[in-house]
Amino acid sequence: MSENSATSPLYKAHPTACVDEGCTIGAGTSIWHFCHIMPTARIGEGCNLGQNVFVAAGVTIGDNVKIQNNVSLYTGVVVEDDVFLGPSMVFTNVMNPRSHVSRKDEYRTTLIQRGASVGANATVVCGTRLGRYAFVGAGAVVTRDLPAYALAYGAPARIQGWICQCGEKLPLAADLTTADATHAVICPACADRYTIFQNDQGHLQLMPQESS
Repeated sequence: MSENSATSPLYKAHPTACVDEGCTIGAGTSIWHFCHIMPTARIGEGCNLGQNVFVAAGVTIGDNVKIQNNVSLYTGVVVEDDVFLGPSMVFTNVMNPRSHVSRKDEYRTTLIQRGASVGANATVVCGTRLGRYAFVGAGAVVTRDLPAYALAYGAPARIQGWICQCGEKLPLAADLTTADATHAVICPACADRYTIFQNDQGHLQLMPQESS
């Protein structure tokens, strides 16, 4: 990434977009109508920011991220590569806001890991982590961390199943068991294979098998 002006040939910004000095935007990124990118924000290469997207100071966005219309990314939000943020989904950065109480030193970090998708009108409460390739359904309210490849929806969001990197649901129950760990899980759409392992906290999680 390199620091550029709104007229840089490395990225495209619509004339109605406000791109403040001091932000960093990668090559091949498109910034559409009425967006506002604040100083010290960092946006990677090949991203697409739809209409009316706000990126606050200090926000980091990786490469190949797609942000749909009417999304605000507040200070404390970190978005890794290949993430999809659906239209009008919501981030927060303070747990207990009051108009008359300043909480600028209490912003919580929200991490959206590589490949995760967040559906339209979903809310991600601050301080949570969405694991790699997790999938949050439209209108969900995420109040706690989600592991990699989790499919979650509802209010509050709960794990309802597991999902492949390609976006198709895997043939697994929401509650993983040690019996599931005895065989590979194969995506019915793309044939990618997954195994189940126990992490350091004793929880069962999904991971892709390495190609031989």
